[in-house]
Amino acid sequence: MSSTKDQIREEVTIRFAGDSGDGMQLTGSLFTNTTALFGNDLRTLPDFPAEIRAPQGTVPGVSAFQLQFGSHEILTPGDECDVLVAMNSAALKANLSLLKKGGTVIANTAGFDKKNLSLAKYLDGENPLEDGSLDDYELIKLDVNKLVKEALADSELGFKDKERSKNMFVLGLLYWMYNRPMDPTINFLNAKFGKKNPQIADGNIKVLKAGYFYGETVEIFSSRITVKQAELPPGTYRNITGNEALVLGLVAAARKSNLPLFFGSYPITPASDVLHGLAQHKKFGVTTFQAEDEIAAVTSAIGASFGGSIGVTSSSGPGIALKGEAIGLAVMLELPLVVLNIQRAGPSTGMPTKTEQADLMQAVYGRNGESPLVVLAPKSPADCFEMAFEAVRLSLEHMIPVMFLSDGYIANGSEPWKFPLSGDLADIKVNFEKPRLNGDENPFLPYDRDKRLVRKWAIPGTQGIEHRVGGLEKEDKTGNVSYDPDNHQLMTNIRRDKRDNIADNIPEQPINQGNERGEVLVVGWGGTFGSIRTVVHQLRLEGIDVSHAHLRYINPFPKNFGEILKNFDQVIVPEINDGQLVRLIRSEFMIPAKPVNKVKGRPFGVSELKEAILETINEKITS
Repeated sequence: MSSTKDQIREEVTIRFAGDSGDGMQLTGSLFTNTTALFGNDLRTLPDFPAEIRAPQGTVPGVSAFQLQFGSHEILTPGDECDVLVAMNSAALKANLSLLKKGGTVIANTAGFDKKNLSLAKYLDGENPLEDGSLDDYELIKLDVNKLVKEALADSELGFKDKERSKNMFVLGLLYWMYNRPMDPTINFLNAKFGKKNPQIADGNIKVLKAGYFYGETVEIFSSRITVKQAELPPGTYRNITGNEALVLGLVAAARKSNLPLFFGSYPITPASDVLHGLAQHKKFGVTTFQAEDEIAAVTSAIGASFGGSIGVTSSSGPGIALKGEAIGLAVMLELPLVVLNIQRAGPSTGMPTKTEQADLMQAVYGRNGESPLVVLAPKSPADCFEMAFEAVRLSLEHMIPVMFLSDGYIANGSEPWKFPLSGDLADIKVNFEKPRLNGDENPFLPYDRDKRLVRKWAIPGTQGIEHRVGGLEKEDKTGNVSYDPDNHQLMTNIRRDKRDNIADNIPEQPINQGNERGEVLVVGWGGTFGSIRTVVHQLRLEGIDVSHAHLRYINPFPKNFGEILKNFDQVIVPEINDGQLVRLIRSEFMIPAKPVNKVKGRPFGVSELKEAILETINEKITS
């Protein structure tokens, strides 16, 4: 009779960690996809090493993947994990602090030999699996390498191919532990390797099953855990990362505007997946161009916009700095341009694989001269679809560059996404200048405007609308070069007012949680949404009068945002930077907003954010 108890949990957090060659990202992704198909809500946090190939077995080379899944709404990848899979000693050293007391460590003992312990900088004779330092945790010791070798004893696979399959053993073990089906992963392995290399497919499937049945027969766990399906709204769902949703949002906008999309980009972490994703959608009128540098990438997109396509370019903070002058050219020409900034920790090269929200000021002000553009920010991976669609819509309908501010956490993280119906997406209206076939018509004025101060899109080659372009200041209406001081003042005001008028074409700011007025309002933007929403929910359950408003439209702000701020006694602004949105709020609305900041390359944990917000509230009370 089995001594393993069945246990039902509302949520679980797992962290897979190992050397960058151990396949932890794939393992985490496969567990995530299986869990999404099972019907749980979830959030993920891939944690890549910054080095392309750090020395094997060292702490800098550790790659990790964390996910939280549950039977209710899940908004963060979890603060502390319930289970830590450590494939070697460096993985344990780098991630043990993220495991809750009493949590489970599944350790591959083959990664804790003398060599691996030395590479992880443990002292001579020190072994955390043997010295009692893990007494506060449930420790499961497995020689995964040996178990894989035994499972593949009859296989003709080479030694390296057998070694590479050890992540499948751990995955199978976790599938058993959390009552997950193996079929989705088996189907994936057959689809990926079945035709080209069936031996690899068969070997990995055999190891996956070996891990699953090992958990079933050896009874090394005290309990087997079930996390029931979440009650999600009816519909068709898929698991999606932020960059994947961004790609689909751009393609959907191209279809709804009935325009070709041109994407000019230079590879940079964590934005490169957008280029990879869009390159797969040529059949939808998407052209991708990998340029030789950042300047060529953005100017090619501007050229495409001038020619009548949706011009899009992407980068992260360092590349956006290089694109600055060209973005100013798009502002001067008043052409549609979508600039994707997938933020990472800086300054300079910074920490390429770690997340940060520190490019907001760069987005709003980071160009020479008065160079106004629109700034949008998705709140979650799935929200990247809608906000990418919005970026294209606003850019086309208002003939203005739009900066889309995502970040590494949103871009690489994932969540279930409900497929939208094409009919639910609004058509995007484009106003092209018509050809002038009659020679005695009034001369074409490229900077003549409608009541929103928007000029028409004049496509080269259209009869009768030839006009001058360039980066020099434009004369009002004619577009001729002008150095007149009064004209420069006028055009500066027009470009600013045109940007501000976009507030009439975006939704008003909602209160995402809580009352319309009260004592405390927590204002966030971007990837802080899940943490803030969870904290505010907890505080409200504790009787604290606190509300949450999350900005997705930042420049210009929604028209009612100032009134919302005035309805609260205290405004708190958590950000993964040193305080940028809080400065914009202070200067724009003269509100003494209080910052809560973190710059560690990681998103806010719920517990740390809750503590910081409570501390800020108490400071107000005692002052």
